[in-house]
Amino acid sequence: MSQEFKNFQHLVRISSTDIKGDKQVVNGLTYIRGVGSRLADVILKKAEIPHDAFIGMLTDEQIKKLNEIIADPIKFGIPFWFVNHVKDRVSGKNIHLTGNDLALYDRNDIDRLKKLRTYRGVKHQAGHKVRGQRTKSTGRGGRSLGFARKKL
Repeated sequence: MSQEFKNFQHLVRISSTDIKGDKQVVNGLTYIRGVGSRLADVILKKAEIPHDAFIGMLTDEQIKKLNEIIADPIKFGIPFWFVNHVKDRVSGKNIHLTGNDLALYDRNDIDRLKKLRTYRGVKHQAGHKVRGQRTKSTGRGGRSLGFARKKL
């Protein structure tokens, strides 16, 4: 076995998410909730990690650097419009949430809309489409289309 594969890790934990070691870094980072392909690309440029490297081949220092950049991207020179909560409602700062924090924040936002009885909140509560999509023929929630034929 060659020396470079001796340090291979089959499972790597980045930003409280387990990622398989056989994934390329740019694709593996998108497994983290709150990190898309464009943000993953920018994070790798800031961390100076090649895009075609595999997650399992990263050193502990590189993994630590990735965790730091994902936790606070603005501190590392990533533009504020790249984060997922620009001018946060509570703190007024530009913050980037990932993982369970993002899920909790989104759930609280939807609950706030429901409580205020806004149009979007009412749509969420009824289980309808929220972003203006058509609903005549789609989004029926598993019911069958068409009509039942009469038995002869």
